[in-house]
Amino acid sequence: MRKLLLLVSVIAGSLLLAPSAQADITQVFGGDLTCTTASDDVRECGTGNSQDDTVRSTTASWDGTPIDVNVAFPPASEGDGPFPLIIIGHGYGGEKVGFGAPDSTSGMRQFTSRGYAVFAMTARGFHQSCGTPNAITAAAGACGDAGWIHLMDDRFEIRDAQFLMGELADEGLIDGQHIGATGGSYGGGLSLQLASLKDRTMLPDGSLVPWTSPSDGIPMQIAAATPIVPWSDLAYSLTPNGAKLDYVADASFTGRAGIEKESFQSGLYLSGQANGSYCGQAPYPTCTDFKSDITAWKNRIDQGEPYDGDPLITALLEEIKAHHSAYYIDHSTPPAPLLISNGFTDDLFPADEAIAYYNRIRSQYPSAPISMLFGDFGHMRAVGKDADQTALADAEDAWLDFYVKGSGSQPFQGVTAFGLTCPATEPSDGPFQAGSWAGLEKGAVRLHDTGTKTVSAGGGSEEVSTKFDPISGGGACATAPGDDLPGVATYRVAAAGGNGYTLMGSPTVVATIASPGANSELAARLLDVAPDGTETLVARQLYRPAVGRSRRVFQLHPSGHLFATGHVAKLELLPKDAGGSTFRNYGRPANEQQDISISNLDFWMPVLEAPGGAGGQVSALPALPLPCGSAIAPQFSSSHLVRATLGEGKVKRKGRTLKVPVDSAPSGGPCQVKVKVLGKRKKPKKGKRSASEAKKKHKKGKRVLGKGKATIAGGQSGVVKVKLSKSAARNLPGKVRVEITTVDPAGDTVQNNKVKVASHKKHKKH
Repeated sequence: MRKLLLLVSVIAGSLLLAPSAQADITQVFGGDLTCTTASDDVRECGTGNSQDDTVRSTTASWDGTPIDVNVAFPPASEGDGPFPLIIIGHGYGGEKVGFGAPDSTSGMRQFTSRGYAVFAMTARGFHQSCGTPNAITAAAGACGDAGWIHLMDDRFEIRDAQFLMGELADEGLIDGQHIGATGGSYGGGLSLQLASLKDRTMLPDGSLVPWTSPSDGIPMQIAAATPIVPWSDLAYSLTPNGAKLDYVADASFTGRAGIEKESFQSGLYLSGQANGSYCGQAPYPTCTDFKSDITAWKNRIDQGEPYDGDPLITALLEEIKAHHSAYYIDHSTPPAPLLISNGFTDDLFPADEAIAYYNRIRSQYPSAPISMLFGDFGHMRAVGKDADQTALADAEDAWLDFYVKGSGSQPFQGVTAFGLTCPATEPSDGPFQAGSWAGLEKGAVRLHDTGTKTVSAGGGSEEVSTKFDPISGGGACATAPGDDLPGVATYRVAAAGGNGYTLMGSPTVVATIASPGANSELAARLLDVAPDGTETLVARQLYRPAVGRSRRVFQLHPSGHLFATGHVAKLELLPKDAGGSTFRNYGRPANEQQDISISNLDFWMPVLEAPGGAGGQVSALPALPLPCGSAIAPQFSSSHLVRATLGEGKVKRKGRTLKVPVDSAPSGGPCQVKVKVLGKRKKPKKGKRSASEAKKKHKKGKRVLGKGKATIAGGQSGVVKVKLSKSAARNLPGKVRVEITTVDPAGDTVQNNKVKVASHKKHKKH
């Protein structure tokens, strides 16, 4: 089986067109690159990928910076263009994709074999694109003041790709309307950002203009893209705060600064140093622009807390959001058709990087062609199962062929997911498919714990954390003793019954969290404890709790995993997910960690099985707790959510006033709450009205006994004072309904509760 060659480690470094009657392709980019014909008649322009950092084939980009490139064209028998084009991006620290062996489907021949021209470039600042001393010397000053790594900046690396593809269109070699983009990791970021811009270019000042070729002004666009293990929100993926939810329409990075993925960030940074050049380091020793000073960014993040209120942290996050992340690119027009793939076992760019982007686009453009594929592939801890990768490669081919070349049938529209399995030699479960992410979830396995547990500042085990670290650990199938760890809030679901159940979604935690320290963090891990007492990691999250005591909701990263019969799902809430040193710390430990208490915890896992499955262990999916200010994603049912709810305690009466306890929606902004107290309508007395008049006046339902309203901060409890009418105060029924309406611009929600109310002489608990 053909493996997907684009999925490389970040730490290591298809409208069919009739042939035209042009002369054979002997050069590109105005003669900067010469072309030769290989034994299989594929035209190869450039130096390939020899892994020799003295071999280069460069051409000038929009600002004169020399970019190392390769271009390949289908066999001469298919003519000389214009061809549909595929751009392939490389991983962080990598370089331009090579041609591949003649008569193979490796490298660029994956696409030339199907009639595409192929373009690949070494991203600005790496290797021979002004990334090494010999490249800068050979450029004779052309690297200028911006040749360094810009971390996939829309205004630099993305514009480089657009400019050079435009030159190929000016030379009549490619069709500027039929371009596909793909690539893994850093190349996934490239292809997703290109697709989001689609037919626009971002200038240095951040403004957007139509994307046209540089000489002839030919309109250009991305026709489709297949980003492989990309980020959509780079700031969040590298420093998550755990606040994103997979069921909200807009999961922008908001709230408190997050927690550094230390082992990943350190490895990535060193990969850039070894394979390229950063601003502020030789051969660019002076860096006066904080917006491109990646070294300064890394140094500040490494210092750790306090982050809140630090202008450098704010500026850093805003810069990455504004110019390095597809999620925040102006979306006044839909992106190109997208097939986004992320790995369930990818701890760098997890599956919610695709889901958040998907939700945002489909909320605004319900019919936009955008699909997702999840499995065991990508960055560490991924195993990289052959079947998952082959399925992804086949799906990628079908997507690009249909939307770029116009050939083949319309590919599957929706979500495809493979379930995780161990050992590594065992095939993945599935594939499972649905029309939407929510469509995979049929039921839930739930746990409720009414007690209080403490997450101690020094709790956990560095040895266990190291086993599960993506860099230093043993991968997706690593095991550790399943004993409960000291100083950790641990919750165990009953052993799986029946035929077991399959997690497919985002494990969700709703709890009252008391975190007195401003700089503390929480780490969450979901583990599968086997009957022999060993455990494997299923999902994780890094979470920055609010200061003080409040009701919160957060999710672990999405995953798919079979909990076989007799296996126990164990949730751990820890003070850190760290092994004790830089390359063993998945999450950087907080500088001033304090004890955190967890109480009244609700936990559920969405599963593939319907209610009644796993020997009755699977129940119906719960109502989704939607923070105020957030809208529900369109794939989820708007009738199956809740914001503010009736709180605990007594409904107290004083005179004509009822005091109703209300809990605001967990997390999010303040909730505007309206409360109505409703009672049965009285039937009209006989003889007072005609039968027809009485029937008309007596309506089914409830009469309003009183109303009240209040604004309650997110995650907090409050009391809403309800003013009773005079008649209600004189004769208040023993049972009433309390209707709590959360008034929200993103959609109102209503909750009804039966409440026993004491007379004016005695009050009872509701």
